[in-house]
Amino acid sequence: MPDRYRIPPELFIVAFGFILLAVCLVVGIAFRNEALPVRAETLPVDMAQLPNNAACLSCHMVEDQIKEFPNGDVISVVIAPEMYGLSAHATLSCQVCHTNISGYPHPENLAQSSREYTLQFQNTCNQCHPSQASELMDSVHTRLMAEGNLDAPICADCHNPHQQPKIAKDEQGRLSPAEHAQSAMVCGQCHSTIYDEYARSVHGSGVLEDKNPDVPSCIDCHGVHNVSGPSGGAAFRLSSPKICADCHTNEQIMSKYGLSTQVLQTYVADFHGTTVTLFEKLDPDQQINMPVCYDCHGVHDIRRSDDPEKGLQVKQNLLAACQKCHPDATENFPDAWLSHYIPDRNRYPLVYWVNEFYKYFIPTVLGGMGLFVVSDIYRRWVLDRRRKNAKSVEGAEDQMSATEETSKDIETEEQAEQADTQFSDEKPQDEENS
Repeated sequence: MPDRYRIPPELFIVAFGFILLAVCLVVGIAFRNEALPVRAETLPVDMAQLPNNAACLSCHMVEDQIKEFPNGDVISVVIAPEMYGLSAHATLSCQVCHTNISGYPHPENLAQSSREYTLQFQNTCNQCHPSQASELMDSVHTRLMAEGNLDAPICADCHNPHQQPKIAKDEQGRLSPAEHAQSAMVCGQCHSTIYDEYARSVHGSGVLEDKNPDVPSCIDCHGVHNVSGPSGGAAFRLSSPKICADCHTNEQIMSKYGLSTQVLQTYVADFHGTTVTLFEKLDPDQQINMPVCYDCHGVHDIRRSDDPEKGLQVKQNLLAACQKCHPDATENFPDAWLSHYIPDRNRYPLVYWVNEFYKYFIPTVLGGMGLFVVSDIYRRWVLDRRRKNAKSVEGAEDQMSATEETSKDIETEEQAEQADTQFSDEKPQDEENS
């Protein structure tokens, strides 16, 4: 071929360079648009601060990928970039949690089941969440895990690490109504039977249906990370009235619903509450048979007070609650209950006026008795003193009389002796004169 038709080698090199640059640009734009679009748009973080997880997501974003374990368990290994971009962990690179993975192929994982695989990450969260990890150490869940119950939940069971969004809170740091309701649903993943009971209760309907932040969810009674429960022993039972009182003594909340805030005061004042309080202070681990709030009102299935089936404003329901401990209780037995209200002129006026009467009658009687006893003691003390003084005077007079008589006797004897002596002296003289 003539030289004029021959293409110079330098032109081939330049053309190949342009083609390679174009391919790189296309691939880069594809990864940018497909792998991480949501993260850059939804998070208030500069792109420069976001980690480059494109290499990981390029594989894990592909649908229908699974991992099988020797025991037959199967889990999905698909990570949706949109969900991860919205999660609380969007600013973290994959290697922060998956510390043993730096490339492909991944090192072999020897977990025999999906649960064993999950438990490999049990302490992973501690490095970023030390305070929550510290609280978790005191929870009933951690205690169960230490006892060998591998089904006890760890962080990843409640918080999906690839999808967990930032928890929404208000300015006071309280959960938003939606988050508040979601917390109960999280607990329901394991405690499904209890969740079903709770959903039908007055508390559950308020949280799950009405999204009312005033109504307690699971975490309000049992805690968030330092979860406690009946398995904690007698101490939880004895302290349970204070758990209920956290809401039911709050005037700001109870006033919205026309409920009494005197529940704890009236409970502690009666025999049941006094005994429970005493044992809580002296022997908190001692099992007792005195009723606490949930023995009468229910645990997770608490109903409205006017509920025809379980509401305690219905006399037959209240009688049934009393007969749990008082099997011989008759139909009039519940009439003594004052619905956790302190009697006043408008509510239970008869009881109020009887209390008012005894409020003055009893001090008057006891005061009168005390005055009588004091006056009697004083009277006896004064009389005793007078008697002692009288006896002392009489004794002194008797002693003086005795002394005077003794003196007279002595004088008489002396006079008699003198008379005898004089007579003896006069007799020899008379004989001489004669």
